[in-house]
Formats: sequence, structure tokens, C-alpha cells
Amino acid sequence: MSELSFENVSVRFGTGRRALTAVDGVDLTVPSGSVVGLVGESGSGKSSLARAAVGLHPVSGGRILVDGAPLGRDGRVGGRRPLQMVFQDPYSSLDPRMTIGASIAETLPRDAVRGSAARRDEVARLLGLVDVGAERAHMYPGQLSGGQRQRVALARALAGRPDVVIADEITSALDVSIQGTVLNLVRDLQRRLRLSMLFITHDLAVVRYVSDHIAVMYLGRIVEFGPAEQVLRDPRHPYTRELLAAARPGGSAAGPTGASALPAVVADAEPADPHHPPTGCRFHPRCPVGPLVHADRTVCRERDPAAAGHPHRTACHFVTVPPAPPHDPVCHGLAEPPAAATATG
Repeated sequence: MSELSFENVSVRFGTGRRALTAVDGVDLTVPSGSVVGLVGESGSGKSSLARAAVGLHPVSGGRILVDGAPLGRDGRVGGRRPLQMVFQDPYSSLDPRMTIGASIAETLPRDAVRGSAARRDEVARLLGLVDVGAERAHMYPGQLSGGQRQRVALARALAGRPDVVIADEITSALDVSIQGTVLNLVRDLQRRLRLSMLFITHDLAVVRYVSDHIAVMYLGRIVEFGPAEQVLRDPRHPYTRELLAAARPGGSAAGPTGASALPAVVADAEPADPHHPPTGCRFHPRCPVGPLVHADRTVCRERDPAAAGHPHRTACHFVTVPPAPPHDPVCHGLAEPPAAATATG
């Protein structure tokens, strides 16, 4: 178990007027042995943050640490990679020309597993961990189902003996009928191996099922962070409430007073241009509690709110804590994963 920390991390692409700061001064901690679910709409910077952690994107500012030791530009500490990542598309993350056994063996630390027999045994053990028969080690990715490929991708990540695992939308490319089995596997492995994990998704039902803490990201910044139950039952940031409303049946967003729909001026607002984010609070151009609705709240346009409060932090000048709906399917009734747990794949 290890702690993963992002300290004022920024990731920037391009130069000049069309430059894009995908991640802007993010502070985030994945506690040792815990799962932090990172949620946000497409383009919020979730995957850019993950790729920076494993050395696939350069960090333009700040630093990333594992147990206090800063990661190098290639994602290494002391010659090893303490982080391993499982990608969204299990087919593209595995070499189609290599057997799955060879793909897993390639990741094994050479100084920890010596000899071909020992490496074959370790591959078989890892395949068993993810409920894939050892006899499939000689098969190629194209011969497996999507769920089986994602299990192999998990085994490959675990083969690197990581301190932290980053899972980036690992169920979104799978058929809905087998998403539940993969989520059950992830939760079981995390608890059995006491893994620290950053779990990235846009699906709030999924993040509720696997996460101890939830971080909500918008336009490159963390706008809310706290224990999963608190964030889902008592969302404080307007953007978090918008995400929760969209996940409910019917997808109707609730306004700040619990109305069934957002004001028309908010519903019609366009998302901000990520190349030119707004000043002050980045959510203010589409916020139901900001100057779009309340003209006197000019502070939202002028000053960037800091996330305050512990352990439930929210970056909003006008933090509100609405009561949770009594039968919210996102917050309640998730003793089982969102997809059928009995499906196979």
C-alpha cells in the first residue's frame, strides 16, 4: 500500500493562443489502501492527469509523489514504476501479435521473478487472480471477449508489482452485461491486495460502488472532494449536483432550491472554451447559484474559489448543502454493481 499525491500539478499542451491547459494546479491525494473515484464530464482533464502520473504526458508544473518520493518524467522512482495503468480499451492496450501470457510476462520485474518456469508459474497465478484460466496463456487478445481482455489488462498491470493502480474508464468500452463482473473483480482485488487506486469514470453509479472517496473535476480543476457517501448524499458544488441530477431517471437537473428543472438561462448556457477558461470560478457561466441567475454575485467572475472544509472540500463561493432525495438511485440501493453481477465475459 502506498499514498499517491498530486501537488499543484498542471499539464499543458501546445503553445500560443491555442495552447490548452488540461490540468491546472490540481492537489489530490489517494490515501494508502483506498480507492479515489475521479469523475467529471469529457474534457475535464481526468485522463490527462492519469497519463501524467504514469509518464505518458509531461507535467508542466507541480509534482507527483508516491509515499513522498517524487516521480521522474518517465513515471519511475529509483528505476522502477510504482504506478501501473489499466486503459479504457482492452484491445488497444494489448499487443495483438503477442500471446496474453507473453504480454503479462513482459511486465514482470526481472529481478523478482527469475527463470522461465518461475515466470510461467507467476503468469498462471496472475491469470487466476483475474478469473482467467491459465490454459488461455497461449491465446492472443483477438481470441478473447472484451471482458476477458480487460481482465488480462488488469493482470498485466498487477504483474508490475505496482504501489498504486490507475484505472481509466475500464468498463466504458465493455458491454453493459459484463460491466458488473469486471467491477466486482476490481473491488475484490483492491480489498484482497490492499491496493491504492485512482478510479476514473464518468458514471456515478460505478464510482459509488468502488470508491472510498470521490473527487469531482471540471475544466482541469478539482471542485469537490470528500468521502463517497458524503459527496453523493450531500453534494455541495453546483456542478456535482448537476452530475448527480443527470444520472437520475429522466436526467432532470435540480436547481439550488430543489426545483425540478434548471432556469432556462442556465439550461441554455454553453460550456466554457477549455482553451480560454473563464476568470474567477470556471463554472460560473453555467452555474445555477452564480451571477447568471444572481446578478449581485460578481465575486464568482472575479475570484477563483478555494476548496475549503475538511474532509469534505468544495471550491464554491456559495456552498450549499441540499438534502439528499429520499430514494435517489445514485446514492441508495447500490449493494450490487450497476450491471448484472452474474454475467460472464
